[in-house]
This record gives sequence, structure tokens and C-alpha cells, in this order.
Amino acid sequence: MAHYQLDAGPETVHWGYFDAALPPVLTVESGDTVTISTVSGGPEVMPPPPFAIPPALAAIHAAHKPKLPGHICVGPVAVRGAKAGHTLEVRIASIALHYDWAYTYSGPLRGALPDDFPEMHLMHIPLDRERMVGHLPWGLELPLAPFFGVMAVAPPRSWGSVSTLPPRRNGGNLDNKELVAGTTLYLPIHVDDALFSVGDGHGAQGDGEVCITALETGLIGTFELHVREDMSLTWPMAETPTHVMTMAFDPDLDDCVTIALREMLSLIAARTGLSRQEAYALCSLAADLRITQVVNGSKGVHVMLDKRFLRGRAGP
Repeated sequence: MAHYQLDAGPETVHWGYFDAALPPVLTVESGDTVTISTVSGGPEVMPPPPFAIPPALAAIHAAHKPKLPGHICVGPVAVRGAKAGHTLEVRIASIALHYDWAYTYSGPLRGALPDDFPEMHLMHIPLDRERMVGHLPWGLELPLAPFFGVMAVAPPRSWGSVSTLPPRRNGGNLDNKELVAGTTLYLPIHVDDALFSVGDGHGAQGDGEVCITALETGLIGTFELHVREDMSLTWPMAETPTHVMTMAFDPDLDDCVTIALREMLSLIAARTGLSRQEAYALCSLAADLRITQVVNGSKGVHVMLDKRFLRGRAGP
């Protein structure tokens, strides 16, 4: 299988939106790997000296304006043979820091407490690559666990251009801190060639992402992309080395719970042969429902189940 390098730059990014009409910047075969460098943040959140703004990010700022409110995404990457109705299996092989600082901000009308803070609050955080910690202004060392907040395929053509901010069935702004190196993300494909994009690097994040930002930074990720003709999904799902995970997104957190839980019942039934009612009982006994994020318009819930519980009924 081939390996490709795709770096963020004015010719390889789209800012703020997904659209099935976007032409691919790279085309690969199923099973190929792509190492993608990403950048993060608009001019208004850039740090002062001695922090260095990556030349690629400065060039993107000079050449682009966001088409819709949202993230700077690298791509899309076309995967030959991918058809609408298939699933894109994204094996996240590695994630590394791209630069040595991050930012986080909060402000009025944003986040989980939109009425509590009338002023913008912006912090720039030095990142220590060797020790994998971020240095917060009050002296706290925050352990880093980098992941990409945005991983997506193209939306259906009928949607046109949509903001990258709310997560949707095509993925997007998942903000799921479980999607670190070594995990696999499955995305339902809506258009031929899949058209995979990535961005919104996070150095660390708590479940909820309550102030609206994580530790926002640039990352370098290596992804192995596989077309799964044998797999049809309605919502994204994922696997870590130890757990299976279903996800759902909706403005109503209760609806997120219902959708993600039903998806987990279907997963358990398919893999074990248990009835849905038996799977329902298993989830009550062993699955964890977690709030992914509550700040992106559509909130998120992910249900996690340890793989050791995916056992069917024992024989006689």
C-alpha cells in the first residue's frame, strides 16, 4: 500500500465548511496511508512573540476567509472505490504535535454558560513535546492527549455547504477525546470517493468541552483509510483497543442518549447474537454513557462498552 504526505497550505484547505462539491486535493486507494499536518485558529487568536506562527498558517490567513463559521480543514482526500452507502474505516495510526503552543478562549454567548462571562478570555499555552504537558498560566502542568476534533467525510450533495461547527452524520466536529492514536473511526459515506477531511487539533480536552474550546493546536496525524463495502452505518462509531463506541449528535441531549444507545444495542446484537432486550440489559450493567461535548449547536453523547463483554450466549 502507498503512503502520502498532505500538508496544510492555501491550496489544500477549506475553511469553515463541508461540501460534496469540493474537489479532492489528493486521491488514494483503499488501504493507503496519509500523513496530514493541520493548523488551527484564525488571526484573532494568534499568539504574541516569542511564540511562532507557522508559515503555513500565516499563508492560509492571507489567502482565505472562512466561507462559514468553522474550522480550517485539510482535504478532502478521495478514496477510490468508495460509494455512497459504504463506510470509511479511518485507522488513526499516530498523532503528534505540529507546533509548540496552543490556545483556548471563552466569551459571551458561547459555551455551556453563555450568560456568565461578558468578556472574551484568551489564553496561549506553551506545549512541551518531550514531557507531553501544557503549561497553564497559573502553574498547572496539564497532561496532553492529542486528538483531532474534526474528522469527516463529505455530506450528502443535497445539503450543499454546511458549517463544520455542529457534528453530523458525516462526522465533522466530533470533539471526542477518545479518538486518540490507536483508535479506529467509522464514518458513513454519503457521496462517491468519500472525501475525507481533518482538522481542529486538540492537545487535551475534558468531556463536555464546556467553555467552547479545547487546547486548540496544530497536529500531525497518520491515517490508514479503508473502504468497507460490508458495513453500512447511519451514525459514526469507533473502536479503541479496549472498547466499542457509538455516537449521536442532536441539539437535545436526551435525543443524543436515545440514538447512541439504540445504536449500541444494534452493535451488540450484531456481534453477539443477543436479543436487543438482552443487549439493553447488558448496557445497563456494563456500558458507560458519556457527554462528548455540549457547545457545538448539536450536542454529543458516546456510549462505550468494554469489548470483553461482547460475548454471545454460551453453548450447552
